[in-house]
Amino acid sequence: MSMTIGKKTAGEKMFDSFNVILLSLFGFTAVYPFIDVLVVSFSTPAAANVYGLKLWPKEFSVEAYKAVFDNRMIWVGYYNTIFRTVLGTFLNVIFTVLCAYPLAKKYLPNRNLFTLFIVFTMFFSGGLIPNYLLVKELGLLDNRMVLILPGLIAAFSMIIVRNYFMSLPEEIEESAKIDGANDFRILFSIVLPVSKPIIATIALWYAVAHWNAWFDSLLYISTPDKTVLGNVLRKIVIEGSSQFQQFESYDPNRENAVTPDIIKAATIMVATIPIICVYPFVQKYFVKGIMIGSLKG
Repeated sequence: MSMTIGKKTAGEKMFDSFNVILLSLFGFTAVYPFIDVLVVSFSTPAAANVYGLKLWPKEFSVEAYKAVFDNRMIWVGYYNTIFRTVLGTFLNVIFTVLCAYPLAKKYLPNRNLFTLFIVFTMFFSGGLIPNYLLVKELGLLDNRMVLILPGLIAAFSMIIVRNYFMSLPEEIEESAKIDGANDFRILFSIVLPVSKPIIATIALWYAVAHWNAWFDSLLYISTPDKTVLGNVLRKIVIEGSSQFQQFESYDPNRENAVTPDIIKAATIMVATIPIICVYPFVQKYFVKGIMIGSLKG
């Protein structure tokens, strides 16, 4: 019996090999579109127009990035997106925690009813027109805060944080209350320091949502200098060649000039890379926070 422990049969080895090959192919098909855009963004027009599998630039060029960074609206979009992502994520996390903590307490009167009201908003909403009229009546049109305040608390994130708080030992808080600590002191001095996994998780969710958002800016923002990077990217990628006139380095009559497709690829990379760089810093918390926050009822 002891001789067979740890040894794999031929069938198990074949199954493992098949899994590795299948998952490798699946991973490549998921990553390749990103690689293709990256390669095109660093290619010359002649190399970018060649059909086939592109894994590296055959003719390296940074002209597209020069053209992108010469566009003033790219920097305006960056500023507004960074402002929205940093301030929005901070406020989102604070108010989500302040909402989830009391709902995690069994002694809160009607807490299940309050939770039900919040969960209800995950499935039903007022709709686009009522939301627009509400924003207008609040005086938030063409105001940067309109990109933050309407979505201050995401119901799903709040439920995950609530469940995580419910999984913490009650004895910790009880001992703090005996020592005279109030609820705010317990929350910020005891609960939050041991809740880094779930805080990092929802912070990542909120940050990615803010960074990628563009539709609310399209609806509520009319001043070009207040628009976000996602909306600038949309105009460049979707609205066509008229947007390329804003690029000082773009000259279609110049030899080896960058083409609209290359500028689109470079713009996509410029808008995508910063938020991708955030993932490694919170990855170690992500799985733990999700698992614990989703199990407690």
